Amino acid sequence: MSTVDAVDTAPASERHPLPDPGEPVPKLALPTLAVFLGAVMAFAAATTGFIAGLVPFWVPTVVNAVVTFVMFTVVHDAVHYSISSTRWVNGLVGRLAWVFVVPVLALPAFGFIHIEHHRYANDDANDPDTFASHGKTWQLPFRWSLAEIFYGDYYLRRLRSRPNAEVAETAMLLSASIAGLIVAILTGNLWTLAVVFLIPQRIGIVFLAWWFDWLPHHGLEATQRTDRYRATRTRVGMEWLFTPLMLSQNYHLVHHLHPSVPFYRYVKTWKRNEEAYLERDAAIATVFGQQLNPEEFREWKELNNRLGRIVPVRMPGRSSATHSQLHRIPVAAVDPITADSTMVTFAVPEELRGEFRFAPGQHVTVRTDLGGENVRRNYSICAPATRAQLRIAVKHIAGGAFSGFVANELKAGDVLELMTPTGNFGTPLDPLNQKHYVGVVAGSGITPVLSILETVLEIETESRFTLVYGNHTKESTMFRIDLDRLESRYADRLQVLHVLSSEPMHTPELRGRIDAQRLGTLLTTALKPTEVDEWFLCGPIGMSTTAREMLIEHDVAPERIHLELFTGFAGDTERPRGDYIASTVTFRLSGSEATVDLQPGDSILEAALQVRSDAPYACMGGACGTCKAKLLTGEVVMDQNFALGRTELDAGYVLTCQSHPTTDEVSVDYDA
Repeated sequence: MSTVDAVDTAPASERHPLPDPGEPVPKLALPTLAVFLGAVMAFAAATTGFIAGLVPFWVPTVVNAVVTFVMFTVVHDAVHYSISSTRWVNGLVGRLAWVFVVPVLALPAFGFIHIEHHRYANDDANDPDTFASHGKTWQLPFRWSLAEIFYGDYYLRRLRSRPNAEVAETAMLLSASIAGLIVAILTGNLWTLAVVFLIPQRIGIVFLAWWFDWLPHHGLEATQRTDRYRATRTRVGMEWLFTPLMLSQNYHLVHHLHPSVPFYRYVKTWKRNEEAYLERDAAIATVFGQQLNPEEFREWKELNNRLGRIVPVRMPGRSSATHSQLHRIPVAAVDPITADSTMVTFAVPEELRGEFRFAPGQHVTVRTDLGGENVRRNYSICAPATRAQLRIAVKHIAGGAFSGFVANELKAGDVLELMTPTGNFGTPLDPLNQKHYVGVVAGSGITPVLSILETVLEIETESRFTLVYGNHTKESTMFRIDLDRLESRYADRLQVLHVLSSEPMHTPELRGRIDAQRLGTLLTTALKPTEVDEWFLCGPIGMSTTAREMLIEHDVAPERIHLELFTGFAGDTERPRGDYIASTVTFRLSGSEATVDLQPGDSILEAALQVRSDAPYACMGGACGTCKAKLLTGEVVMDQNFALGRTELDAGYVLTCQSHPTTDEVSVDYDA
């Protein structure tokens, strides 16, 4: 049976959910840490024994070659932040392990190279690892033994675009390695160094290139971008031997599909998702090199083998609140993000978790009293919708009442009033989607898009996301560390293009602002509209509206463009009060009705606030959607609308802060 014949042709609705790793990154991956400590002790024992004359030279040669091999697994997991959910632990353990592998590049430099491999696996023009998997058979062992040369060449050609700290660390490590070699030669210890490190390290590198690159990738024509299930293979058979011997890299496909899964969970993840992988024609071979299509694999398996349980993707739900309602919510943490922005995390009580569920891209209104004044501000939720965590990011504004309060006074344990989540900036997600999303954001515009980005990558495991993110400098970039972590974790599905206006040494193509000229260049090169399914625009009004106009000029359908404005265009659309009429407004809120006379020029929201101070609102500019209600009777005209989509308008919803009656009587329902 051919591979094509074996591909599952069932409708998408009948297929298994897309493969899911099933578990988050551990707080501390104890098996990985045990491998690291065991390797250190083995290296110390073999090296000390040889220097003391207790063991022959071949003992440290063999033992330390194994140390190089297993230490790479520690480094590998560190690069993907799989050792610990605490970021610095990965960096520390990874750097310590890296000394035993290739101490001529900095760990971050190798991390960059490795992430590019994930992004472009099997692409001869862009994958830095094809030297080890593509080429004439007789040449490959020589290439494997010179891996640093190929990596060094790849890195040098991209040196100008790399961070200064990373380049400096690489230069320091290379200098230290050269100095150590010179000292060994001058002191007559070159043979000792060769036995305990140089020769074993070279042997270990050859095996690493063979097992990590050649075995999983050779002979596969698909690239990570064209078919991620056939760009890397799994090898089955004799797993009692090869799984521990290869530290689970016989399941290397699992790693490319789920880079954040620690090595010791590869087999478990495969079993959990096996049928979903097979439905997508995953590349499989036996340990002896026989290629298997899905049907042949099923036949190859013993019939009494238990199939892995498929875990359905948990789709996030929206708030159970019928309309925006205020609740007193304690602050769990207040943490600086940059010098001029702060993240506030809330401790939502268990009984309110349902009301504070949110869809990616939604926002909350925060209310408090400052100096006796009622202050309301609207902030996007910047956490993925798949987690029970509510957090916002506050950009400090000179003279800003609330942002100054957050920066200087707010602390954990304080209580703020929060409205339940609202907004429609996001898009419906489906675990079976295979889409390309693009976010074009600047400054604090990252906040709602970060939530969308993380949620997409977790739920739609075959979709990818490109983020064009504008800021002044690296230091002023909100969530820069989080984005670095995500780009490492979702290597082949996330690309972040940092556009910096005040970094003279930044990559020329990305130096400056996100303006019409830069967008025009991107739309004809890296982000061709025909290859993008949906766009998310958020940032300063000028940038966002310019981006929308540019996309429409490039024939992007308006329904594929999602625009989020933090404020509307104040004053531009106001009409003379004489154009409005008096009306009687009836509104339903929290299960009760009230009627109030509205003066010409007042909005429905202003009428509601006369009798109900808890009427929902935030921006008052038609941008946030907090004051949304359904028009039941009568007619209104809206001054501005930046929050409601065509579906909601057709269903009769209006923004009450922008709505003025054109009939004598009007009724609206906030609870609808």
